Amino acid sequence: MHRVHLVIQGRVQGVGFRYFVLRQAESLRLAGWVRNLADGDVELEAEGDRASLEALVEAARRGPSSARVTNVVESWSESAPRYSRFSAQ
Repeated sequence: MHRVHLVIQGRVQGVGFRYFVLRQAESLRLAGWVRNLADGDVELEAEGDRASLEALVEAARRGPSSARVTNVVESWSESAPRYSRFSAQ
């Protein structure tokens, strides 16, 4: 199982970013989570097939129209599945 962990930086809180990611992940049939961090960043972890994860990463780099993404810290790994669905925390 492929997994990606992202920390998205910029103007990404208070602009619907988590729900944008949630909708994208659900449409791509990915499992995992997305949450706001105390420092103003957004963090997510998703698992699924590589092509769908790459599509999610590209969507996160854009974000919703009101967001301004300045940086994405990306980390890839493989392991047994951890999640059964995608959630916004």
